[in-house]
Amino acid sequence: MLIRNKLILRFTLLVLAIQLSFSAFIYYFHAATREQRFSQRLAGKGTMTARLLLRQPQSNEEALRTFRRRDLLTILDEQISIYDPEGHLIYTSDDGLSQRLNSYYLSQVEVDQPVQFTDGELEVVGIAHEYRGRQYRIFAAGRDQFGFLQLDKLRLILLVGNAGALVLIILAGWYFADESLKPMARVIEQVERITAGRLSLRVDEGNGTDEIAQLAVTFNQMLTRVEQAFEMQKNFLSHASHELRTPLATALGTLETSYAYDTNLSEAKTSTASAVDELKHLVGLTNALLALAKAEDASFRRDTVRLDDCLTQALSYCQSKYPHRHVQLIFGELPATGDDPFRVLGNEQLLTTALFNLLDNACKYSNQAVQVCLGYRGPELVVTVQDAGIGIAPTELPRVANAMYRAENARHAPGYGLGLTVTQKIAERHGGTLTLVSVPEQGTTATLVLPGT
Repeated sequence: MLIRNKLILRFTLLVLAIQLSFSAFIYYFHAATREQRFSQRLAGKGTMTARLLLRQPQSNEEALRTFRRRDLLTILDEQISIYDPEGHLIYTSDDGLSQRLNSYYLSQVEVDQPVQFTDGELEVVGIAHEYRGRQYRIFAAGRDQFGFLQLDKLRLILLVGNAGALVLIILAGWYFADESLKPMARVIEQVERITAGRLSLRVDEGNGTDEIAQLAVTFNQMLTRVEQAFEMQKNFLSHASHELRTPLATALGTLETSYAYDTNLSEAKTSTASAVDELKHLVGLTNALLALAKAEDASFRRDTVRLDDCLTQALSYCQSKYPHRHVQLIFGELPATGDDPFRVLGNEQLLTTALFNLLDNACKYSNQAVQVCLGYRGPELVVTVQDAGIGIAPTELPRVANAMYRAENARHAPGYGLGLTVTQKIAERHGGTLTLVSVPEQGTTATLVLPGT
């Protein structure tokens, strides 16, 4: 169901429920008022009749029973019965009236404690009346025809009014939903104009304060990240295609030339060696690209890993690749408790790759000793790799982690510009960070921070 229809339905149901509740309150209040008013009228009529009758001579019992009955009748189907203190019926407005219910409730009637009940369509009120020290009980009954007619009219008015109001509520709900969703419709219209070739477009952020504006701000921030990712991917593809094409073309050209012109084994070996070097470069670049793809995959399996074991393995790889480079390992601050420190939750192979990349860069761009420090900073594990090499210019430092990017002073050394990119991706996938501090001609310090377990 569309949000517009949901808003209309919910608005209609909510307002209709409030309106029906208010209508029910009005009807109940009016019905209770009618019942109270008619009961008071019956009680008043019964009291008035008793006062008139009880003033007559008590010896003339027949006259008391027939005293102007027709003149006292002012309520539709009025019935009045009077009982003396001993419970004997001394007056009734009609000799044919049934006294069954009156006799049943007779004992319940007390001073200031009237009783009310119904007898078919009649409403009955029983009250106590004191005359000359004697307590009489009076039952007055009748039908409130006018009151019920008013209730019927009120019910009809409420029914018609609610039916008409329902139509107005639906129209108001449609207007409310339409006005509420106009900013959303405007955002959708603007978003539909944004394509892969027009990522520079942005959504109007409106007043910048309401929820729609916050959504637009969030979407614009996402577009900025997407545009940056597209730009990085374009640059990556451009550099990668160039890096892949060059060794392939060189190797192919060398082999074709050797096949066409080399006439002896010595010349063929020289050409083959050149092609092998280019293919090795191609294999290294392919492996680096595969490592980057693996680092970008966030679905890898995570286990409890000892970071010191990963660092030991990376140091072993580095020592094999740079046998004449001195790499010093020191330990920083350690936790006061814990029998098994340096544990992280992650992938051992990826973490070893990240650490080796940092060591490889330090050894590649420095002829002096490299210092590696493993320790804790609060609950986090910290690995610091410090060299005294060529360093990185401040203008290039923010870009060295971009795929296929190489600093100007590092292009003479072998490499593909992917090591720091892979390391940063691995750090992010493990919930950590990679920071670089560098001074040209003085060296670089790379700090890898990972959450401990």
